[in-house]
Amino acid sequence: MSNEDLISVDYEIFGRVQGVFFRKYTQAEAKKLGLVGWVQNTGAGTVQGQLQGPRGKVKEMQEWLRSTGSPKSHITKAEFNNEKTVDSLEHSSFNIVK
Repeated sequence: MSNEDLISVDYEIFGRVQGVFFRKYTQAEAKKLGLVGWVQNTGAGTVQGQLQGPRGKVKEMQEWLRSTGSPKSHITKAEFNNEKTVDSLEHSSFNIVK
């Protein structure tokens, strides 16, 4: 692990993000970047979750969530909240929450 700060950030993604394998692609991308956290569908038709990892990798993931998503998704808005530096990761992997 580099000496880069570890950060935690919550996110919510709006648009056509349910029923298009958004969570599965999000999990795969997060694991590829070495991030931990979770993702779940909401009752409001959005996808929300939390990312944790080195600042640079979290920023890459935020850009992916903002602009890429799954192939059939259509992202209209991405919100990121509660960004904070953490001493250690609170999750051991990146999970899809049902």
